[in-house]
Amino acid sequence: MKILVSACLLGENCKYSGGNNYNQAVCDFARGHQVVPVCPEVLGGLPTPRCPAEIVQGVVTNKEGINVDREFRAGAAKALAIAKENGVELAILQSRSPSCGVKEIYDGTFSGTKIPGQGVFAKMLMDEGIRVLDAGELPKIILKNEDGKCQSD
Repeated sequence: MKILVSACLLGENCKYSGGNNYNQAVCDFARGHQVVPVCPEVLGGLPTPRCPAEIVQGVVTNKEGINVDREFRAGAAKALAIAKENGVELAILQSRSPSCGVKEIYDGTFSGTKIPGQGVFAKMLMDEGIRVLDAGELPKIILKNEDGKCQSD
């Protein structure tokens, strides 16, 4: 299976802070599959590190109040094109990100408050019918035990 993964989850230092969100569960899950790493924010021309951003009334805005929506959407479009070119069947994305948040994002107040919603890239993938998983949910995914029966973690 071809799996697109937020590059920060694989240890690439592309997070807004200059670091990464390395996730062992994601790496374990992806082992044996063709992995396509992307960072929509970097693809949109944003530097690393960069000022944190959140979606404020539908527009991606950084903490200094600067509109970075164009960069986020351009990067998401480039990442979506990469997903399509590679025939990606599944995407595993970083939780709460204004690009990659799958089920929830920050509320735009930069207070750490989360709300239901999707980042711009996650929404594009969903609109294209590509299955998307939140990296934070991987430990809860159904696993098979030794006798082949399914069980929840």
